[in-house]
Amino acid sequence: MTTINPYLHFDGNCEQAFTFYHRIFGGELSQITRFSDFPSDIPLTEEEGKRVLHILLPINPKTTLIGSDQSLHFDPELKVGNNVSLAINVPSEEEAQRLFSELSKNGTVTTPLEKTFWGAWFGMFTDQFGIHWMISHDKKQ
Repeated sequence: MTTINPYLHFDGNCEQAFTFYHRIFGGELSQITRFSDFPSDIPLTEEEGKRVLHILLPINPKTTLIGSDQSLHFDPELKVGNNVSLAINVPSEEEAQRLFSELSKNGTVTTPLEKTFWGAWFGMFTDQFGIHWMISHDKKQ
């Protein structure tokens, strides 16, 4: 089953925001990864290394809030209004490729769909209407 979840982007206060959401919605914060955990050749300051790369807060069996802090190396243009993406997790590589290809047509690909260091297929783009999307398929699901 394909799921669509909101992916929230922050400018250094992701952990604070998700602590706030956790207090309100309950659930369990999980998969907290920091930029310092990310295998990269890009030198990070101590402050950048502490930023959240990925965090999950399941709200119910069908909805999960997902979030991260932006890195100045990847997206220095974070503004209110472009700080929410729709994250689609699909059950197969074929479905990931189909959705990525069709939804990104006439849009702008920011991260090509490819296998990642965490083992999933993942890609990002802005569609022709200005909506930010993230497509992923994790074989471990």
